[in-house]
Amino acid sequence: MRKKKPVIATLDLVQIKRDGEYAMISYIDPSIATTHLKVGPEIQRMTDQEILDLHNYVIQAQNEMARQYHHVAREIPPGRPQISYFSEGNQWTSRGHVLRCLIDDGGPDNEPVISIDDQELSLEEFGRLLRTYAGWGMRMVFVPEDEIEKEPQISVCDYVDDSKSDV
Repeated sequence: MRKKKPVIATLDLVQIKRDGEYAMISYIDPSIATTHLKVGPEIQRMTDQEILDLHNYVIQAQNEMARQYHHVAREIPPGRPQISYFSEGNQWTSRGHVLRCLIDDGGPDNEPVISIDDQELSLEEFGRLLRTYAGWGMRMVFVPEDEIEKEPQISVCDYVDDSKSDV
């Protein structure tokens, strides 16, 4: 299970260890992720409270940036390449935030193959592409093959009558 993001804390809620120029801030609550905070050589002269104050300042700054951030998903226009190959990482990367793709079962043992533009990606290759967005969220909207360039109408509901499904 994915751990929760670190939160502003007090000394009784965390354990602080030093490793070189880094502080490892572990929460007593195991469901909260540990922070590896690079402080620098001055860490050796800092108290645990000073390290925690720095940690809390960073979290507060991140929270403020998140409150001010307005994400606009960029979609590459049809006919232009949506992905590019990053040779140093030996993987495909997305050029935008929206991918129009087709799903086929033509891989080994009927494994899914994801076609983006004219490139067929194995499930493993597609997974590596997705990994570049670790820490982000994702919405998937499944549409008929001939409608991948259209913005679909979305109905939010809690129940779908499978007897009326087209799939």
